[in-house]
Amino acid sequence: MTAIRARRSLALSPTAWITWAGVTVFLVFVTALIVAVVVSSFGTVWLGTWLPAGFTGKWWEQTWSEFGLGSTLLVTMEVALLVVVISVALGVPAAYVLARRNFPGKRVVSLLLLLPLLVPPITYGIPLATLLYQWGLGGNMTGVVLANVVPSLPFVVLTMTPFVEQIDRRVEDAARTLGAGTPRILVSVLGPLLLPGILAGAVMVLVRTVGMFELTFLTSGADSQTLVVALYAAKSGAGIRADQTVDAIAVVYMLSTVLLLLVALRFVNPTQLITRVKDD
Repeated sequence: MTAIRARRSLALSPTAWITWAGVTVFLVFVTALIVAVVVSSFGTVWLGTWLPAGFTGKWWEQTWSEFGLGSTLLVTMEVALLVVVISVALGVPAAYVLARRNFPGKRVVSLLLLLPLLVPPITYGIPLATLLYQWGLGGNMTGVVLANVVPSLPFVVLTMTPFVEQIDRRVEDAARTLGAGTPRILVSVLGPLLLPGILAGAVMVLVRTVGMFELTFLTSGADSQTLVVALYAAKSGAGIRADQTVDAIAVVYMLSTVLLLLVALRFVNPTQLITRVKDD
């Protein structure tokens, strides 16, 4: 009987088979695209064959020296981390106010927070870049960070608001009766409870910032461009340089994004941090 039940549990419905087949095809397709880009970045000539005619590492050397990928990677990490810190530092208190307080114009504020997420970045990116250049903040690291905070801050606020709403108000009331003020409640009482949402929002903002192109492109300069802007610059000049250099930058971009995400998930683990806070 146990064997029969095990065989029945392994049996899948036609819908499940179709779903898994679709997922498998999608994963194979995406993997094939990534492998093709990686192989092309090391290839010499690749025309109508399964593999390139030869392999070489000169495209990587040329790309690294021509585009200064070392400094570009450093700028990308600095911008991403600064955007995450600013967005979380401002977004969590703002989410608390929206979740716990009623004030005139609350719906208008919520609508304004949605606009940077609903409107294409290029539509407000051009006037934003113009304003930053007028203030002397365009073309440098400060302008790039501020431009990327515009869509990231509302993202954190809207992500954190449901997390705040699901916490019982009586927890805060109990803390207030013991003399805790709002800042102390946010840090010591709600902080550990909101930690999973904060970490989830931070990781998503991190990946979003690394992939954000329009706002960074409009506000960056020669020493403040991120990796995605360098990739666009290589692609736009593909007619005067080999396509393999573009593939090499694409591989660096994919690897840096994956590694940055893995590091964030490895060292910022919600379960481990919550356990550590409880133990303390």
